[in-house]
Amino acid sequence: MLQRLVLLTSWMVTGSVMSAAVAQATTMAPLVEPLPPEITTPVVVPTGVAPPTVAPILAPISAPPTTLPILTPEIDSSLPDGSHKPLQPWYHEQPIKPAQLPLRLEIKLSRRRVTVYRGKTPVKTYPIAVGRPGWETPKGTYKVQQMFRNPTWIHPLKRGITIPGGDPENPLGRYWIGFWTDGKNWIGFHGTPNPKSVGTAASHGCVRMYNDDIEELFKKVSLGTEVRVVQ
Repeated sequence: MLQRLVLLTSWMVTGSVMSAAVAQATTMAPLVEPLPPEITTPVVVPTGVAPPTVAPILAPISAPPTTLPILTPEIDSSLPDGSHKPLQPWYHEQPIKPAQLPLRLEIKLSRRRVTVYRGKTPVKTYPIAVGRPGWETPKGTYKVQQMFRNPTWIHPLKRGITIPGGDPENPLGRYWIGFWTDGKNWIGFHGTPNPKSVGTAASHGCVRMYNDDIEELFKKVSLGTEVRVVQ
């Protein structure tokens, strides 16, 4: 009996001590609410499509102003001032210089010369031979239609007689500048193996020149260059 009383007393004391300890621990421990389980949302990126790139925001975005700022552009003094005056060009028209004008040729039959002009300005003049009586060089205004190096000469009266280009005996020399045709026959500038004929009326309508002169003229003109033939 005594032993049971001792055990009961010991249990009561121990239980009291443990209850006090538990109460003290409960009082001193902070109250922490349990966290909810983490919810993970998988990110699905379509195959072959790169994820969008978002530029980082470096500064907070402020609300737009209630009034827009007034921008003052630079004023170009060459622009119209807003009145009803006609618009003025933004460039200054410069007069065309003589060197910018196209070349033209003028054959003076009575003087036996051809002059190269730019506009109204003569550039250079060359001695020539013109058509003999009955084969006169036709007067008028024409344009260069043919330009050949080493042309083949065809006899104007006898069919089948030709002299190839480059031959020293070729009556056309090494250069040909054709400016007139009736659809069958041609008239033009050319060189000659007979330089003594230059300055006379000796050809069948063509304009003969010294070989060095026709070579120089050939480099100056082009297709479409005007050729005027006057008395």
